[in-house]
Amino acid sequence: MKLRHTQLSIPANGVWLDGMLAHAPDVRGLALCLHSHGHPSLEQPARPVELALQAAGFATMTVDLLTRQEAQRDPDAPYNIPRLTERILASTEWIAHQPPLAGLPLALVASDTGCAAAIRAAVRAPEQFIAIACLGGRADLAGAEPLRAVRTPVRMIVTPGTTEANILDRAYPLMQGDHHWLALPPTDNERELELLAARASTTWLRQHLPQVEGSAQA
Repeated sequence: MKLRHTQLSIPANGVWLDGMLAHAPDVRGLALCLHSHGHPSLEQPARPVELALQAAGFATMTVDLLTRQEAQRDPDAPYNIPRLTERILASTEWIAHQPPLAGLPLALVASDTGCAAAIRAAVRAPEQFIAIACLGGRADLAGAEPLRAVRTPVRMIVTPGTTEANILDRAYPLMQGDHHWLALPPTDNERELELLAARASTTWLRQHLPQVEGSAQA
């Protein structure tokens, strides 16, 4: 499947968010990949998780939830979960008005504090998202009430023994909806961990794609 890559500027409550869309006419769904820490260049090669999703038939839309100025000047910006949540919902609203994207099953892939914002966004708009994949991250910062309330299927993909995993281990039992804990095998190879996390994210999102009538999902 040949993907077309398009740089985006997405309006979100008075600011413009940078994004990169990889899309083709025959995709099965759209994965909204959230950056909530720093301001990584979207001109860099796609991450393993984005490549895995694209190979599985997803379009990907990678979005920086912080502006460049916020990332450079405000160390607390990644922890403003309400603002990050509003920007996810603004991105979702933008998608709904794009003819090639509107109507595609929409999933969220997040890391860092974006996990907390993804959970809050799914509580605010439960009909919008088919699934969430959290790559480690700080889902606990969503708060106890949103963790209990989220009904969008959530997979937490964690590396055992890390600080994040220990924190998530206490937050995970609060969840009452469809949720899954996946511990990656121990390894010191960062590239291998990225590839394993990419595969686990893709599998989770594919499981929650709507079934195509008359065919079985692979």
